[in-house]
Amino acid sequence: MIIETALPEFTIRKAEKSDCSLILAFIKELADYEKLSHEVVATPQMLEETLFGETRYAQVIIAEYQGTPVGYALFFHNFSTFTGRPGIYLEDLYVQPPLRGKGFGKCLLAYIANLAVAMRCTRVEWSVLDWNEPSIQFYRSIGAKPMDEWTVQRLDGDALAQFAQEFTPA
Repeated sequence: MIIETALPEFTIRKAEKSDCSLILAFIKELADYEKLSHEVVATPQMLEETLFGETRYAQVIIAEYQGTPVGYALFFHNFSTFTGRPGIYLEDLYVQPPLRGKGFGKCLLAYIANLAVAMRCTRVEWSVLDWNEPSIQFYRSIGAKPMDEWTVQRLDGDALAQFAQEFTPA
């Protein structure tokens, strides 16, 4: 399904299973931009399983300009116990560098905001690297605010596996 936008020759479409290699290519481009290429271990097969398998952990939309893929957004639902409503967590928002500044990223984010409103979600949240000033300024320009009093915590790798062993079933 192709979703027309107000931007000339710019469309959005829901990703399909056949897009897994494209999605991974965009993930690698984003990781390179964020200086995190060494952390990418995903494969097309992993993405096929987690995005299009029996349990779909996230959704992906593909941005196309003049019929050519130029970016993507990957998001999933979270939940606010305080509001008692779901939200959307935006994991990735990416537009290829030569096509930035044309409103494509803003259009992708507005689509997700529209989806959140339609689904009665109370918020859309995401993280941004503290050195990524162009993105931070863009987010401020659309009304996003930093959650300064919160810090992200992560348990992964060996620490995750080791801590998981602390659970002893009854």
